[in-house]
Amino acid sequence: MYKRLLTSLFLLILLFAIPGSALAQTYYFSLDQEIVHVYWQEDGTLALDYVFVFTNSTTADAIDFVDVGFPNDNYSLSNVSAEVNGHPILNIEYSPYVDSGVALGLGSNAIKPGQTGRVHVTVWGISSVLYTDSDDSNYASAVFSPTWFGSEFLYGSTDMQVTFHLPPGVQPDEPRWHASPSGGWPSEPATTLDTDGRVAYSWHNTNANGYTQYKFGASFPKSYVPESAIYAPGFLESLGIDPEAVTGFLCCGGIFGFIILIIWGSAASARKRKMKYLPPKIRIEGHGIKRGLTAVEAGILMEQPADKALTMILFAVLKKDAASVVARDPLKLEVTEPIDEKLRYYERDFLQAFAEKNDRERKKKLQDLMIKLIRSVSKKMKGFSHKESVAYYKGIMRKAWKQVEDAETPEVRSEKYDEHMGWTMLDKDFDQRTEDVFRTGPVFVPIWWHRYDPGWSRSRSVTPKPVATGGRSGSGRSAPSMPSLPGGEFAASVVTGMQGFASDVVGNVTSFTDRITNKTNPVPKSSSSGWSSSGGSSCACACACAGCACACAGGGR
Repeated sequence: MYKRLLTSLFLLILLFAIPGSALAQTYYFSLDQEIVHVYWQEDGTLALDYVFVFTNSTTADAIDFVDVGFPNDNYSLSNVSAEVNGHPILNIEYSPYVDSGVALGLGSNAIKPGQTGRVHVTVWGISSVLYTDSDDSNYASAVFSPTWFGSEFLYGSTDMQVTFHLPPGVQPDEPRWHASPSGGWPSEPATTLDTDGRVAYSWHNTNANGYTQYKFGASFPKSYVPESAIYAPGFLESLGIDPEAVTGFLCCGGIFGFIILIIWGSAASARKRKMKYLPPKIRIEGHGIKRGLTAVEAGILMEQPADKALTMILFAVLKKDAASVVARDPLKLEVTEPIDEKLRYYERDFLQAFAEKNDRERKKKLQDLMIKLIRSVSKKMKGFSHKESVAYYKGIMRKAWKQVEDAETPEVRSEKYDEHMGWTMLDKDFDQRTEDVFRTGPVFVPIWWHRYDPGWSRSRSVTPKPVATGGRSGSGRSAPSMPSLPGGEFAASVVTGMQGFASDVVGNVTSFTDRITNKTNPVPKSSSSGWSSSGGSSCACACACAGCACACAGGGR
């Protein structure tokens, strides 16, 4: 009985100790205070100064990352600085959680359970933030929404203050404030002159919350900023066409050139849509996170390019000794027969596709695999929140990279990279990040590496090195070390192999994905003649509206 009890206890400890469990970070905190100063500069750019005061729950993990949303991507990472409790934050990178924003790695200054921490962030030089006022074309409209956090991470209320500092020179009787948001905010802001003599509007709510998007706005005469800094969106921008390009095109090609430009813009929009293979119903918000997806399924949920998803499957079957690469250019696999029924269904379908000798038939089977995979993920997501689930799996990806990058020795770094490779591949910057991580030092290659790089095992030999085996001192026993490669060579092999897969097997990614999209997310058929419009925005503040410079970012940590 006691032996059985000890065994159960050991298994319970092991369950919580395995790396997969460690990846599921639990964040739960109160945002006691959020203060943001919004500086509308005379050159038409925007500068932000954020102060957050967090109290971490005693039952949560340490707050080791904080994601802060910005109005758009028109800023430089070098223009961002931050500190936590007076200590500089050196790990600042683009956030995988919010569409536009940064992730602040607190490192050794992480806010521990039960502790309170003050995070201070500044950024300057954000452009494309002013619009022509919809009520007065002589005025510029400035609308801003402070960053907010996922409701699943927060408890309690927030003392929030937002202050607009209008461009230098604007006179007190010239600007106009916009309607205040609901939820306890004053109907109009407090109006003062700041220490620099600039007109300042300040909104304050002691009972706000950190998970709601609040919008604040003001308008001022255009004459105080360059005309070029004021954006007036229209039809061309909806097609992704730069208006300045139209002017030059008209001068050179006249009306005919303009028509060609419109056709080109429409074609570009069509190409972009072909890559959107997820069915619309998967984005209808349910409740809660769908846990338990594999890295490949999470990639589908994130709508990773088809070639990336298939490459992830390739690495999975290589690691499971279900296939070997016999040639890279063009890519040829030797499938282990018989195909193991214990493999996941998409892994078996992948191997069956590569058993085809005909390239055309192989490509069709890979497309059928993707269609089946997308439909399976859609079925699993029924009733769950797409947004929350994507954020959850991005968190796993981020944690996986952290374990790789924080490894103290080449051996551990290589081990973690091999262990979490599926999750790290979800990163849109996987190629560059792999090269950065392994730029210097050796890489101890995984035991399956020869199945990925067929020329490696034939061209290299392994030199044993003494390794302690637990025997008596002086026994003289040794074990062979893991074979190694220079880091740069290893990274290059991974990256070029992935690129080769895309070009050799998939070919043109847009054309390859088109057939998939037609099956999983077909263009809706119109039930009546004439024009119809179905709009949508990735953020709730409708950034196409006149005067929008919202921080379209939510769900951060």
